[in-house]
Amino acid sequence: MESSKLLIALFVFQVFFPCHMSIQAAPENSDLFREYIGAEFNNVKFTDVPIDSNVEFHFILSFAIDYDSTSGSPSPTNGKFNVFCDSDNLSPSQVSSIKSTHSNVKVALSLGGDSVGDSYAYFDPSSVDSWVSNAVSSLTDIIQEYHLDGIDIDYEHFNADPDTFAECIGKLVKTLKDNGVISFASIAPFDDDDVQSHYKALWQSYGDLIDYVNFQFYAYDQGTTVSQFISYFNTQSSNYNGGKVLASFISDGSGGLTPENGFFTACSRLKGENKLHGIFVWSADDSKRNGFRYEKQSQALLAMSH
Repeated sequence: MESSKLLIALFVFQVFFPCHMSIQAAPENSDLFREYIGAEFNNVKFTDVPIDSNVEFHFILSFAIDYDSTSGSPSPTNGKFNVFCDSDNLSPSQVSSIKSTHSNVKVALSLGGDSVGDSYAYFDPSSVDSWVSNAVSSLTDIIQEYHLDGIDIDYEHFNADPDTFAECIGKLVKTLKDNGVISFASIAPFDDDDVQSHYKALWQSYGDLIDYVNFQFYAYDQGTTVSQFISYFNTQSSNYNGGKVLASFISDGSGGLTPENGFFTACSRLKGENKLHGIFVWSADDSKRNGFRYEKQSQALLAMSH
């Protein structure tokens, strides 16, 4: 009897141990494509953007900001979020419609962004607990009204130290996930000392709750080469160790490695190394004028057996 118990125990151990190991494994290639939409109010609609049925597709509504939206000079509201995207063309009913038409589409909400009105949008909490309480309440309302699936953290200016940012955002993501309000969360840092100090503090404390790193590789200099891009990618993958760091380009060509100069060459190289965790684009608003040609090319690359 003892030996059979031991065999059963060994069998159970062998069955379950590999599962545990795979959770810890490095991220692999993925067919995830993500696109920011709605920040520039140029009437772009979800239905304008080509969607390949063979990829996982996320629209990211840009932006919700915890500033008041009524006054001529917006001011911070300590976690009480308002929608600042083109909600006429990207309304709750249009979110429902694009998701029911395309079963592979999810829609997220990006928080913060660079500016509000003519000023920078600052992360400016009064205290951790009050900010989190307000943010959970206001964002739950918006996410449920708009039928959304996740959030993206894109604050770029800070009136709070990195630890305060980490605690506020970490607790927000954890609470929204625990409450079943969102199923995924991403962060959108770029290569700036102040920005990185805040996001790396968040990653260190709450990285297990962050599903994707939308690293803004287009914030590097215009004229970035393929080899520079790969180097930047590897650097940021070690900064956000274990994270799904996505490759990215900006569709107006103003920075980073552009599709014309080898972005897809770099992506193919990453794919060959099993490091292409997905691609994201800023933004549908700008891509509208070139017919979304690079969105099509991105999705075709991702849809090839990953």
